[in-house]
Amino acid sequence: MDKETGGGRGGAASGEMTQSLEDYLEAVFVLIEENGSAQVRDVARLLSVKMPSVVKAIHELKKLELAEQRPYGPIELTAKGAAAARRVLNRHELLRGFLLKLGVSRRTADRDACRMEHILSAETLDKIRIYTEGKR
Repeated sequence: MDKETGGGRGGAASGEMTQSLEDYLEAVFVLIEENGSAQVRDVARLLSVKMPSVVKAIHELKKLELAEQRPYGPIELTAKGAAAARRVLNRHELLRGFLLKLGVSRRTADRDACRMEHILSAETLDKIRIYTEGKR
């Protein structure tokens, strides 16, 4: 989770989430889980981005019906948004765990997992899951 808005595959206008939007969605989910709520400033701090970038991303997530927010209020995820965020977080955790098992440092594993979670196929993720669980 370390990107400004934009970039990635597809785009919000096409009805697809970009890699960046997935990072924002994941950040909101994590903040809600940890703190009970997510504010724009908290997302900005977590992702090391500027608040206008968060506002823009939340606007895009709202258009995709993944998030809701009243003016200046906390960011909330819709049921669809929470499910999508959980999928992103699960991919991240799987990949981070895999990299840690390989002996990669926690910081690098976290950073690399964030990049990898967006590009690996479902087949590759499934094989990593099977491998890390010891089921061959």
